[in-house]
Amino acid sequence: MPERKSRERAAKHDTPSTQAGEYVREEIEHIREGKHGARSAKQAIAIGLSKARRAGVKLPPPPGGKKEPSATKRKPSAKRSRATLQALQREGSAAASHEALSRHSRAVARNRGPAARKSSAQKAVRSKGPAVRSDAAKKAARTRAEGA
Repeated sequence: MPERKSRERAAKHDTPSTQAGEYVREEIEHIREGKHGARSAKQAIAIGLSKARRAGVKLPPPPGGKKEPSATKRKPSAKRSRATLQALQREGSAAASHEALSRHSRAVARNRGPAARKSSAQKAVRSKGPAVRSDAAKKAARTRAEGA
């Protein structure tokens, strides 16, 4: 069950993807706090998206593989829910580390292709503001200087 603060934060957003992001953020926090673990960043994100779908966020169904059961069919099995939670509690918390999430996002970006990466980067730049953009430019210049 999603926390109330996650539902409230999600309600403030307009688009389903940003609403879902709040549930994913909550899941990452849970893993970092040690409530349970995950095998990979991908699994952590999938759990958050599943939570968002159950909370009513209008997201497309998961691609291929196992589909989530519809909410109208029947009450979830207590045994299965308990078993799932116990399995997650045996997993580590490295999946929610900054490094793992960064690695995952870069891998996903590679699959999207250069044009999508460029448009995503341009959108990020537009939303930064002058001060942050200036800092980013200085860091980029410093990084180039170190490599030369």
